[in-house]
Amino acid sequence: MDINYFMKFMGDNMPFLVVIMAVIMFIMLCIMIKQAWTLSYMKKRYRKMMSGVDGDNLERLLMGHIDEVRHVVEENKRLDAENRRIDELLQMAVTRVGMVRFRAFEDMGSDLSYAVAMLDSHNNGVVMSSIFGREDSRGYAKPIEDGKSTYPMTKEEEQALQEAMSKAK
Repeated sequence: MDINYFMKFMGDNMPFLVVIMAVIMFIMLCIMIKQAWTLSYMKKRYRKMMSGVDGDNLERLLMGHIDEVRHVVEENKRLDAENRRIDELLQMAVTRVGMVRFRAFEDMGSDLSYAVAMLDSHNNGVVMSSIFGREDSRGYAKPIEDGKSTYPMTKEEEQALQEAMSKAK
């Protein structure tokens, strides 16, 4: 393309080019005004948001909430550790109890004798029994490991043990 041809085209169409450039500049001016108005509106909303409800700065409010959340997380960790410790202790606590009342002697009028089994969650514990007679009473305690005793047990003690073991979670 020749430069003379371009210059001739520009000279012949100068009024049209000026009008087109003016229209383009007017459109650009309108876009800039709209952008300025939108930016002003956003700045106003930003200032309002940053001032907070009670005049507090939003950044300070957020930082306070972040610190509070961190504190809550630490407290939750402490409580979880405490719960685990309590769960471990509870495994050794008496959580299963079975009791049987019975008449040890035919000449006694009531069920004054009893057998009580007290076990932890692993079926370890003790069976205690007391036999009441006219002249005296006797008490016995037998250790239980894994639901069994190394000592001979009466049928009432066995019944109390079975009742306690049936109360598993």
